[in-house]
Amino acid sequence: MKKTTFVVTILIALFFVAPNSVKAQNSYDITFKSGALTDAQYYIGQHFRDTFVIIDSAVAKNGTARFARTKKTLPRGVYTLIDPTKKKKMFDFMVDDSRNFTITFDGTYSNKGMTVKGSQANTQMYNYMTKHDWANERAKEIRERLKVESTKEAAQKDMDALSEEMKNFENDFFAKNSKLLFTQLVEMFSNIDVPEALPAGATTTDLREWQVQYFRSHYWDKVDLKDHSLIYTPQLFDKMNYYFFGVLYHQEADTITYYAHKVLDRVADDSTMLRYFLDFILPRYERSTKNIGWDQVFVNLTRDYYLSGKCPWATEADLYSRGLTVDFLSQSLIGAMGQELIMADTNQSQNPADWISSHALPQKYVMLWFWDPDCNHCRKQTAELKVLYDSLSQAGNKVFEVYAVGYESDVNKWKKYVRDHKLPFINVGGANVNIDYQEAYNVHGAPTMILLNADRQIIMNKTIATNMVLPFLRQYEEKHPEQANRGPSRWQMEGIRRAKTH
Repeated sequence: MKKTTFVVTILIALFFVAPNSVKAQNSYDITFKSGALTDAQYYIGQHFRDTFVIIDSAVAKNGTARFARTKKTLPRGVYTLIDPTKKKKMFDFMVDDSRNFTITFDGTYSNKGMTVKGSQANTQMYNYMTKHDWANERAKEIRERLKVESTKEAAQKDMDALSEEMKNFENDFFAKNSKLLFTQLVEMFSNIDVPEALPAGATTTDLREWQVQYFRSHYWDKVDLKDHSLIYTPQLFDKMNYYFFGVLYHQEADTITYYAHKVLDRVADDSTMLRYFLDFILPRYERSTKNIGWDQVFVNLTRDYYLSGKCPWATEADLYSRGLTVDFLSQSLIGAMGQELIMADTNQSQNPADWISSHALPQKYVMLWFWDPDCNHCRKQTAELKVLYDSLSQAGNKVFEVYAVGYESDVNKWKKYVRDHKLPFINVGGANVNIDYQEAYNVHGAPTMILLNADRQIIMNKTIATNMVLPFLRQYEEKHPEQANRGPSRWQMEGIRRAKTH
């Protein structure tokens, strides 16, 4: 089980009751013994997403730390012993069949080194993990022999034998320990079985594509999301994190939204479970600066849950703030109509008739490039853009125009940089502008890249590497063939007209 963040929040009891738990005991007495325990204060806690909820504390003396309470209970669940000096967990243990037991461990916290008295649930858990530790080491050794031709055949037989041994071990373990919480968690969070052949009536002949979709659709089948107590297990966090930011990572916003709904709607009746998911995933979709379209996922889910009244914990102030954020982000989402910017160029004319429109340009595509000459990354990518721009111009194939907005309050410094570096773009900047472009395009800093199509809709709202611009446009036209060979839009026609009259 992975490391998690340490949070010093003392809570003597958790306010939930795990289903199917043994009859609640109004006391607990749990002791840990090890030469690794120094004379210091230790904690026991429970996992909550990637942090801990601290349940109790005890001062260790002479290698023994005892956590004992009367008139207090520990619900059935996964707990962890925490070392505050290193701010990390030492190991996990179970409160299941007993609340009165002793665990003796060595300085490595290895499963093999755990000795338990008074809890068969913990004894069996460590036995199971010890067996798997051994099997992993054995498999590692066999894989090395598989690389050598002279030992390959014998190694494969050993690997097959190991697989059969572990299969028999697990079948026997699950049969004998089916009532243990640990066993239930292992089975609940084990991988689903994906069919190896297309079923009758499948709508595709691509087996791999069908299997990927099957895995996404059935990923949560074994997990009882109505079991509120799962939010205090590391397994639920790991599964949630991997699903949204692993399985769905490369999907488009509409696909992510669709599968997110399938999960969130299953926990909608449990406000704590719903908040567990939303409070983790929403900020990551909102703040992502690298993933195209993830802000659309944030907007969709915020509207569908917070702003539709499905989040009873949300205050009026919270809903108001989220509503403003959604309205703000909605203006710069992929597919939204880009707002026309009309700005003065380096001549800084005060006459609006001399200002240049971001939309009325003859090229099919327009790149809005918000940059700052004081920004190292801006200078580097602006130089790369110039090389690409010049090469396309010389080849007579300038498929996009760069509408470069100087994100710099010192107009003279910006103008000097444009002049000294002979930037060939449409260079605009200064205070002479028709609207607040920072608000219109959600510009929080430089550099920021926005790509507009012929209709001046936003098709990219993330800054990508210069060498990815043309591949992106080719990929865009493959997905949107109607854009590839279309005639000029009204914006292009206006740009062509203006170009001819100047």
